[in-house]
Amino acid sequence: MIWNFTKMQGAGNDFVVLDGVRQAIHLTPQQARALADRHFGIGADQILLVENPLDPEADFRYRIFNADGSEVEHCGNGARCFVRFVHQQGLSRRNPLKAEIATGLIVLHEAEDGQVSVEMGRTRFAPSDLPFDASGLSSQTAGEDTLYQLEPGAGIDPVWCSLVAISNPHAVVLVEDVATYPVGRIGPAIESHPRFARRVNAGFMQILNRHQIRLRVYERGAGETLACGTGACAAAVAGIRRGLLDSPVQVDTRGGTLHIEWDGQTLQMRGAAVTVFHGQVDIDQLLATFNGTQT
Repeated sequence: MIWNFTKMQGAGNDFVVLDGVRQAIHLTPQQARALADRHFGIGADQILLVENPLDPEADFRYRIFNADGSEVEHCGNGARCFVRFVHQQGLSRRNPLKAEIATGLIVLHEAEDGQVSVEMGRTRFAPSDLPFDASGLSSQTAGEDTLYQLEPGAGIDPVWCSLVAISNPHAVVLVEDVATYPVGRIGPAIESHPRFARRVNAGFMQILNRHQIRLRVYERGAGETLACGTGACAAAVAGIRRGLLDSPVQVDTRGGTLHIEWDGQTLQMRGAAVTVFHGQVDIDQLLATFNGTQT
């Protein structure tokens, strides 16, 4: 079966986008893994599937599959690419658009300069919102935030985490120098820590001034990516709640810059969304080849 696809990126966070409105696509975890594989497939951090909505208030349904095949709740950089894709493919001219994600509706607006703004939805901070098992852990207050001391694993010093749920769960750690911090070692230890029932996106934030940070994120099911939209939002919100940042916040990732605004209620993210190329893939042939490499 031949599928049309578009390769897109937002701040270096890259996606394979599939039109499930004009194509019959029933994406399986194994197919998602094959598409995302950077050696035998197309290569991507996430696979985005655009479908007709289930919610009558939404224009489209927007689903996100990580490179490991797991389906997740939200992806901010993917959301920007989603609205650009819908407009470029002629699926809708509505602007702004309402998209249905796993946890509700988000609103997206594409500006004439190519920047896309996303109203990211509700932000929550209780351990149960992630969910996170905080029983028996040391905690401390930092401004309006509560930090929890987490032991990532043997041989790794404890870290103090802010907890932020923006549909996706996030743990944000403040570091002195994000460029030299051992994200590759500590990121996966936090991401898969047993206290996080559905794993977690581990963010590492360096504050440059009250309106600017540097950020690296080790994402659930994808590893460290060049950028993470919900991770950028989580870091900015955590910094504001700690009293270390003021809105708006510029978030510098390894793949580009994102702009976050938060007034305590409404959370908005703005950044670029770029089409890289269009193509076709024989999903059955790709899956057969990919499965052969896994044996």
